[in-house]
Amino acid sequence: MNLVTISGPPSSGKTSVILKVIEAVKKSGLAVGVVKFDCLYTEDDILYEKAEIPVKKGLSGSLCPDHFFASNIEEVVTWGKKQSLDLLITESAGLCNRCSPYIKGIKAICVIDNLSGINTPKKIGPMLKTADIIVITKGDIVSQAEREVFASRVNSVNPQAVIIFVNGLTGQGAFELSTLIYDEHLDIETVKGKELKFSMPSALCSYCLGETRIGSEYQMGNVRKIDIGDEND
Repeated sequence: MNLVTISGPPSSGKTSVILKVIEAVKKSGLAVGVVKFDCLYTEDDILYEKAEIPVKKGLSGSLCPDHFFASNIEEVVTWGKKQSLDLLITESAGLCNRCSPYIKGIKAICVIDNLSGINTPKKIGPMLKTADIIVITKGDIVSQAEREVFASRVNSVNPQAVIIFVNGLTGQGAFELSTLIYDEHLDIETVKGKELKFSMPSALCSYCLGETRIGSEYQMGNVRKIDIGDEND
C-alpha cells in the first residue's frame, strides 16, 4: 500500500483535487481510500462516500488536528491495510500554515491556491517548504502572468518540489498528478518508528490546559511575549 499525505491552507481545494485524482487512479484498477482529519466538523466524508471511496474521518475537537494526525496515523495505516487498499490518502485540516503533517519517506503534497496572494508562499512554513509536490489550484481565474509569478514565488520557497497546476472543477492536471503520487514499487506496512519531517509547534501553557482568563498572572508554561520596546519610544 502507498500512503500519501495532503495538506494545505483552508479552502485551497484539497478535497476537490483529491476527488479528481482518485477518478484518474481508479481507471488504473487501483483501490483507493481516504482519511479526512479536521477540527470540529466536516462533510467531506459524504463527498467521498458518494464517489464510492472508502473513507474515515477524525475530528480533533479541542486538540490541534495535526497533533491529532501524528497520534493516530499508525491506526489509520492499519485500517488501510485491512481494507486491502493500494493507495491511502490522508487529508489534513487547513489551519495556521505552521504545522507539518508530513512523515519522512512518505510522499507529501501541499495544495495552495492562486488567489491567496503572491506573498502567501513565504507565509507558509514546513507545510509548503518540506512538501515533495506542490499543487496550485484556481489558476484558471487569474492571468498567465499571475500564474507564472505565483509559481515562481512557490519555487523560491521550495525549489526541490515538483509544482503542478490542477483544476479541481474540470480535473485538468489531475491525471498528471495521479502519475506522480503512486509508486508500484513502494509498500508501506507500518509507520511505527518513522519520523516527522519537521517538529510540530510547541505549546504547553495555561490556555492549552483550559484557562480562559486574560492576564500575565494567569499565564504559565511555554509563553512567548511580543517585543513592544521601551515605553518611552
